[in-house]
Amino acid sequence: MGKTILTGDRPTGKLHLGHYVGSLRRRVELQNAGEFEKMFVFMADVQALTDNADNPEKIRKNIIEVALDYLSAGLDPEKCIIFIQSQIPELAELTTYLMNLVTVSRVERNPTVKTEIKMRNFEANIPLGFFCYPVSQAADITLFKADIVPAGEDQKPMLEITRELVRRFNSTYGEVLVEPDIMLPENATARRLPGTDGKEKMSKSLGNCIYLSDDADTVWQKVRSMFTDPNHLNVSDPGTVEGNAVFTYLDAFSCDDDFAKYLPDYKNLDEMKDHYRRGGLGDMKCKKLLNSILNEMLDPIRKRRHELEQDIPEIYNILRRGTEKARETAAQTMDEVRNAMKINYFDDAELIRQQSEYFKNK
Repeated sequence: MGKTILTGDRPTGKLHLGHYVGSLRRRVELQNAGEFEKMFVFMADVQALTDNADNPEKIRKNIIEVALDYLSAGLDPEKCIIFIQSQIPELAELTTYLMNLVTVSRVERNPTVKTEIKMRNFEANIPLGFFCYPVSQAADITLFKADIVPAGEDQKPMLEITRELVRRFNSTYGEVLVEPDIMLPENATARRLPGTDGKEKMSKSLGNCIYLSDDADTVWQKVRSMFTDPNHLNVSDPGTVEGNAVFTYLDAFSCDDDFAKYLPDYKNLDEMKDHYRRGGLGDMKCKKLLNSILNEMLDPIRKRRHELEQDIPEIYNILRRGTEKARETAAQTMDEVRNAMKINYFDDAELIRQQSEYFKNK
């Protein structure tokens, strides 16, 4: 049997460079490589509602935004299955069963959950749906028997809970679910791209994102205001590269060819970093290089998005067809789960026969 990939995003807004470099770019590469039997890509609207329950319209309108970002970045519905989480009712059923196999204290220890709770100021009043996020995510992965989950560094604790749940389910009921492995970005810098303000993570809620759909002028405005070295006041001053968002982005997106094209003063990024550390290199020159690199990368994505926006009904048809395909796999897995858990009452002819004999001979 071939390998299966599953990955997705919460549709709480347009996708940004953090999504792209962290997983979306790699998804397109994996899809085109043809090394996997199946690839599922989904919009996690159920999980998005765990902290947006009072604003479902936000999720509703962003389904199409994320779909447009997926397709414009190169995901091909002929090569991967794109679906909407809430339209797969089997996910809710499997989530309920998996909840019985993990403790509250185990979820509380998850560092990603701790971080997210703090970021959303949920410490005093945590929605239960949000708290159970790791279990819901485990259901997403296991329902489609994914072997590989491309994700960022921050998702490693989530994947570990999934692996624990798989082991617990299989030891309790029988070998049904598949234990997944995480696939981290090859570029270590891309595993946790900071925001343009230098904060730890690029986040829609913090307003420190560069979106895939941003036009060239908007990208330049955001790059121009990016966090650098606050002590690098004059061009002649020695500068610090570590923690400098501009250089972090150059680590994630630049290659040697970019220097030959846009800044031939340097052969590569290492030479440029050395000059910045010595002093004599201004922040604006670095930002102009980054801006050129980002806009070259984003331009074909923006053009493709504009084409796709001209036929929105077809985007929904793509999502409908993908969801129907996903439900076929989901239904098959749930049949196996119910059989293993002995809750397939109406389909278990032997159970009916045995109980019939028992009551006849009672």
